[in-house]
Amino acid sequence: MNLSRLWAITVLELTQRVRSVAWYVLLGVFAVILLGVTALSFFAFSWMTASSGGAGGAIYSVIVYVVLLLILLVSPTVSGNAVNGDRDAATLAPVQVTLVTTGEIVLGKLLAAWITGLAFVGVAVPFLAVATIAGGVSPGALAASLIVLIVEIGIFSAIGVGLSALLARPLFSIASTYLVMAAFVIGTLIVFGLGGAAVRTETTYHSRWTDSMDGQNYTCTEWETYTSESPRFDRVWWVLAANPFVIIADATPTAYDRSGYPTDLFGQIATGVRMAQIPPETEVWSDGCEAGYVDEAYPSSQERTAGLVPSWFVGLGVQLLLAGVLFGGGWARTRTPARTLPPGTRVA
Repeated sequence: MNLSRLWAITVLELTQRVRSVAWYVLLGVFAVILLGVTALSFFAFSWMTASSGGAGGAIYSVIVYVVLLLILLVSPTVSGNAVNGDRDAATLAPVQVTLVTTGEIVLGKLLAAWITGLAFVGVAVPFLAVATIAGGVSPGALAASLIVLIVEIGIFSAIGVGLSALLARPLFSIASTYLVMAAFVIGTLIVFGLGGAAVRTETTYHSRWTDSMDGQNYTCTEWETYTSESPRFDRVWWVLAANPFVIIADATPTAYDRSGYPTDLFGQIATGVRMAQIPPETEVWSDGCEAGYVDEAYPSSQERTAGLVPSWFVGLGVQLLLAGVLFGGGWARTRTPARTLPPGTRVA
């Protein structure tokens, strides 16, 4: 692996992308969208006070999610035809007969796609800074979300480059990259919901309470028992953990109010996913006749999620595994001399 050759491939790929006027128009549209979202967020969350965590955290989480959404929409068009696009244009073969290795070609295209995606993060940084200054967001939360954004761009760039090397047609590889992203964003929600509902367990509830016929003499009722089925989301929570929106929410440190409840969208999503790890109780007893009986105080979200597995760690592992398989397969498919090529593939 020669770093100078690797960088030459990266610069060549970047030059082909940024020399188009459409690229700068796209960045401008991206900035305008973020400006509108930021302004609307300030108006929408202006009612929030400092006691409820302030508007800064809510505005910040909305902006980060919009940035991630737009990057996911743009990334397949940037990386989805990185290899087969050059093969289709007959510009890949001349590069392959030089001293540049296969690894330098695919890694250079990955770096180019990654850097291209980071340009959108650079445009979003001022808007994130505004939300941070507005209050409710710590520097640690800003750093964590930016790091996760950068990692997510790299993962989906690797998926796009891998598919572009595995599949012969650029249009098909771009569509496949969109499908993979849809599987992570929407498919994980579907599998989580249907999977948890399909796997159920029986919960038995026992209860009794005091009763009075004349308002003075209290008697204890007989125990009443009934059963119901509870979904087992604790067995499929790891699927939802692979959702990029869940990963960035869970990886960002959660801010809690005085009662122990999250104050922003990130914290609410992270809390919900982590609590999905808790299995339902099989026996629930409620004895209202017990002397001194009072309903137990319901634990706060912060108390319930303490000690649970960080879902972002699991989700990133799933994404990295898939990205590694696709990128490794694309690397092997691009290696020369090639044993076989898809029918109709243009070489030179």
